[in-house]
Amino acid sequence: MLISYNWLKSYIPNLPEAQKLADVFTYRLCEVESVSEINGDTVFDINILPNRAHDLLSHQGVARELAGLLGLSFVDPIESYTIPSSSPTALTVTLATPLVRRFSARIIRGITVAPSPQWMVEHLTAIGQRSINNIVDATNIVMYDLGNPCHAFDLAKVGQNITLRTAREGEVLELVGSEKIQAQLKDTDLVVCGGENAETVLAVAGVKGGSHSGISDATTDIVLEVANFNPVSVRKTARRLGALSDAAKRFENDLSPDLVPTAMRALTALVMELCPSAQCEDIVDIYPAPQAPRQLSFSIKNVCKKIGVEISAEEIKKMLTVHGHAFSRGGDIVTLTVPALRLDLVGEHDIAEEIGRMYGYEKIQGILPEKHTSAKVNETHERTQSIRAQLLHDGYSETITYSFCPKGKITVARGVKGKDSLRTNLSDGLKKAYEENRLNAPLLGLSEVKLFEIGTVFPNETGDEEMHVAYADKKGITEFSLSDFPLRSETVTFSGKESLGQKFTPWSVYPFIVRDIAVWVPEGTDANELVLLGTELGGEFLVRSPEVFDTFTKENRTSIALRFVFQSHEKTLTDEDVQPTVEKIYSALQTKGFEVR
Repeated sequence: MLISYNWLKSYIPNLPEAQKLADVFTYRLCEVESVSEINGDTVFDINILPNRAHDLLSHQGVARELAGLLGLSFVDPIESYTIPSSSPTALTVTLATPLVRRFSARIIRGITVAPSPQWMVEHLTAIGQRSINNIVDATNIVMYDLGNPCHAFDLAKVGQNITLRTAREGEVLELVGSEKIQAQLKDTDLVVCGGENAETVLAVAGVKGGSHSGISDATTDIVLEVANFNPVSVRKTARRLGALSDAAKRFENDLSPDLVPTAMRALTALVMELCPSAQCEDIVDIYPAPQAPRQLSFSIKNVCKKIGVEISAEEIKKMLTVHGHAFSRGGDIVTLTVPALRLDLVGEHDIAEEIGRMYGYEKIQGILPEKHTSAKVNETHERTQSIRAQLLHDGYSETITYSFCPKGKITVARGVKGKDSLRTNLSDGLKKAYEENRLNAPLLGLSEVKLFEIGTVFPNETGDEEMHVAYADKKGITEFSLSDFPLRSETVTFSGKESLGQKFTPWSVYPFIVRDIAVWVPEGTDANELVLLGTELGGEFLVRSPEVFDTFTKENRTSIALRFVFQSHEKTLTDEDVQPTVEKIYSALQTKGFEVR
């Protein structure tokens, strides 16, 4: 939101210089996106968050807040508005929907549509708005000044009977603006109607007016509208139509209906200032359910505890009073009458935030709270760690399998086809993992595959979770509940230091080939001699040094069997790729006098 420094200064004459004001915004109110100089004015682009949009999307709202934060006097212009006497009116307003919370309208006759005075043009230009004419600009000035959107209709096109209702499905309205938007209305949209029998749609309430009922150079009599509409309805309609106007932004963030008379008074005074010879008629103000006064109680002790700093009751009273809160105190308990515009204050936590912001968060020291409790041992976690340490010590490797499976007692809504049930045991998934690892044991360099898993299962339809432990080896798969697993009495630890220093190498996605070579060698021959020879001659596809997987001695000779694993990172190997290497190893072994079996 763009805020003019000169505009603010008209309400706070002693306002600090612009750069200091930017710091006040940052530390006490909101983020400042940018600060720019426009025609001798300083314009702040500030980011008002939704919780304060109902009272801070306006120059007066921001000015009141700054005056309270800085302890400066705020010049309230409401008393200076000169409103001439008004005559009785024939204007009627009918509310045919509860989506209208308050609707205020008045007729002013004998106005002259003309270019706006220079001060209005400068105010609007500073905040990025285009001047249109004096009447339309007056409605915009009031909206950006007070925060309540306003609208002006041509009385000759509207008539003296206005009805607010929901649209009929399929009704069409051309919205005012530089781009002609043909709004296709739905029966959930709120509209302002007038004309013959008050049935012609004049505007989409809270969003935009229709082009045919707007102000033109020929307009002499107008109807001023200042209203309050249901925020949810306005938001939905504006987004569906793609008409995200400044008026819709304010209504969708909720406004207090109590702001309507102030805005009507300001708009009337401004129009009469621009058209001194015009004649006012009485205001028609319909307010079906007036906003009730709200009181809020809080404990000074609790608030100070939430903020993290001790603030005296007198200082709290001073801060809240200058922001318009009526303050009464009984001991530690304070009762506030919350200003009507502060819809965000609903509980003690809001008051703590409010006082903390006024006091200054930068003054609050960060102090860690004292620790009054000792750590509680999580028995499930401790037992899980002990079981894990025991199985790792026994040579098992941990695996994690999928919790979803094709069949189970509990089915997941919109689950993946074929895996839309929760598992009832760990054994099924572990069996598959074991088989896949067993088939790849040569590649992994394992003589035996041993796996375990600790995880949750869902054994019945009630949805209760149970922790289970399962382990698999060449003897089969065994599964226990966590509480039934047989832990050994001695303490077992596994630090994981055994794996330090090892580097992970990505594995190939292509299949591997295994070749076993067995040779007769003289008794006493070191098997490492054959391993070194095989490693040297294994070629580019040898994954690791050959593994000795079988030896026996017979008649002064020893049989040594080596296993070679070949794999490529670029393709699937064939016999033609590996056989030359195998033949080379055969030849080298025979050259040494060994007999290939």
